[in-house]
Amino acid sequence: MEESVTALPLGFADLSGRGVVITGGGSGIGAALTEGFVRAGAKVAFIDINEEASLSLVERLSADAIHRPLFLHADLRDMDAAKAAIGEAASHLGGLGVLVNNAALDDRHEFLEVTEEIWDANQTINLKQMFFCAQAAAPYLIADGHGAIVNFSSISFMLNMGGMPSYTTAKAGILGLTKSLAGRLGPDGVRVNAILPGMIVTERQKRLWLTDEGIAAMVDRQCLKRSLTAEDVLGPCLFLASRASAGMTAQWITVDGGVL
Repeated sequence: MEESVTALPLGFADLSGRGVVITGGGSGIGAALTEGFVRAGAKVAFIDINEEASLSLVERLSADAIHRPLFLHADLRDMDAAKAAIGEAASHLGGLGVLVNNAALDDRHEFLEVTEEIWDANQTINLKQMFFCAQAAAPYLIADGHGAIVNFSSISFMLNMGGMPSYTTAKAGILGLTKSLAGRLGPDGVRVNAILPGMIVTERQKRLWLTDEGIAAMVDRQCLKRSLTAEDVLGPCLFLASRASAGMTAQWITVDGGVL
């Protein structure tokens, strides 16, 4: 039986009381991250465009949370709105110790039909907003003294997947961004790392793209013979956000069940 978020051993005591902002934290992988940090005792603000799902998550987690999570409604394709949300999170939480750049949109798109508008929109939500969220959060992370950024990439760009070329380009770019920011912010005491999930089975994925046959085919390629869920990336994210990884920066952790 697969473990739930609440059953995971959250042994990262230094995260208790830390100001954490998570982008795209209202559903899917993001909701699992929000819940995990809340249950680790962090002060969490999450940014999302889906108001209904996000408010429902806040109510569910607030029943036994040490710190009630804060939902900030913003469209991260609007850089001014994204930066304002980061500022509001920092103000509400009394500073920031961790930024989790999770928000993404993996819509499929046919190479021969991609327009400049489609390309630019895809790069905006999957890469551009990560840069500007990090830029907005950086002064608070530097002031914290030992801040951390965790960027979510993907193994998709390593699998020669032809059905979403702008998305996979952005996910490759996130690794370049991670290493560049690590070099820039390291002297200020801020660590920057990334997580590369494999096929994480979420409700959205099952509704839009994944079939039972497709899931089975990927599991067959994995060393671990089970479907990966959002909870599988929670532990690595908590680790990279916490002082348990204090000597790590400019690195990435692959969570793909052993596909690569």
